[in-house]
Amino acid sequence: MSQPVQPTAPASPAAIPFSLQDSLLILERTPALLSLQLSGLPEQWLRATEGPGTWSPFDVAGHLLHGEKTDWRVRISRILEHGESLAFETFDRTAMFRDSQGRSIDELLADFARLRAENLDFLRGLDLQEEQLGLCGLHPQLGRVSMRQLLATWTAHDLAHLLQINRVLARQYREEVGPWRQYLSVMQPL
Repeated sequence: MSQPVQPTAPASPAAIPFSLQDSLLILERTPALLSLQLSGLPEQWLRATEGPGTWSPFDVAGHLLHGEKTDWRVRISRILEHGESLAFETFDRTAMFRDSQGRSIDELLADFARLRAENLDFLRGLDLQEEQLGLCGLHPQLGRVSMRQLLATWTAHDLAHLLQINRVLARQYREEVGPWRQYLSVMQPL
């Protein structure tokens, strides 16, 4: 009688090295993904949160829009023009609570898509080479950061907020799924 094969623990996933082309592929898809997921949803879904002090999908869309206006492109330019001699401005992570008031999700999504396209055109136009990806700027809290790290963070930031939106939406049915909750990791406490 043969012994059952024991499952092995999954190997740690290998990290993918930064690639500007790969990042561009991800960054250019975010506006369409957000639009497909959020446009036309009822307000109760758009404004749902995970509890006090957490963000709704509407808030996340506003936050991403604010970043397109004041963060990524501005910091890329700051590194190229000033290096570490002039620190980045502090990013207002919660500006969307003020800036998105009275706006619809479709307005936010349209502005985000337009600005993202402009910012990616700007980035492509720079034709950054390996040497420029190694240039550094000065973050007000983190200190010295490279262009490569900034661009990788922009990409991971998008992915993290897409994940956040999906988590918030899924958790709205936490009670409705009944006993299946135990099989859905997204339903477990944060």
